[in-house]
Amino acid sequence: MKKLSVIIPVYNEKNTIKEILRRVESVKLDGIEKEIILVDDFSIDGTREILEDLGSRYKVFFHDKNMGKGRAVKRGFEEAEGDIVLIQDADLEYDPRDYPRLIQPIIDGRADAVYGSRFLKDSHSEIIYRRGYLFSQLLNRFSSLLSGLKLSDMYTCYKVFSKKGVKKICPAVKSKRFGIDPELTALAAKNRFRVVEVPISYQGRTYEEGKKIDWKDGLAAIWHIIRFNLFTRI
Repeated sequence: MKKLSVIIPVYNEKNTIKEILRRVESVKLDGIEKEIILVDDFSIDGTREILEDLGSRYKVFFHDKNMGKGRAVKRGFEEAEGDIVLIQDADLEYDPRDYPRLIQPIIDGRADAVYGSRFLKDSHSEIIYRRGYLFSQLLNRFSSLLSGLKLSDMYTCYKVFSKKGVKKICPAVKSKRFGIDPELTALAAKNRFRVVEVPISYQGRTYEEGKKIDWKDGLAAIWHIIRFNLFTRI
């Protein structure tokens, strides 16, 4: 039986963490076992206390200081035992019911990595901030130009890798915050991964609802794309 490792980086998600875990658990995958790995990045809103009570059901790890999403993802990679490894945000923007289509290309041997795109023709997405969407599209094109890997949604949460792929890229991961997305994309391109995009569902949330990425991260993204594509070797 194959195993799917679901990595959930967590930071201040007390209002959504139990629901996203319920949704992840409810997904039925024929012939595939799931392990859920939670990495708390020093939450201070009560999330940590919730996770402390869940340690017997899941693999739960705690950072002793805030280190950023990139470090949480890397810790998840290090702890994952699955044949397939999937990144899941702790909010409710992404729908775990998309798991079957996300993992199928790897099961079929057609891909080393799968990106769940919010922007493909058959995707079902509700975009809250149009300016953010337009800037994201510019970043996608810039990343595609430098990496040579043409993608419609480089910043998607849903990135899925084969076990072999994770072993190749994990030691090289250096990102702390949201630089993890262009870094993983650059590493996939440099390692000549076969990357497939599939359409997904997406329900954007507002800053009042807990969205964390802001304009500073958007500007930093330009540097991350340049850095990881032009100045990083594998």
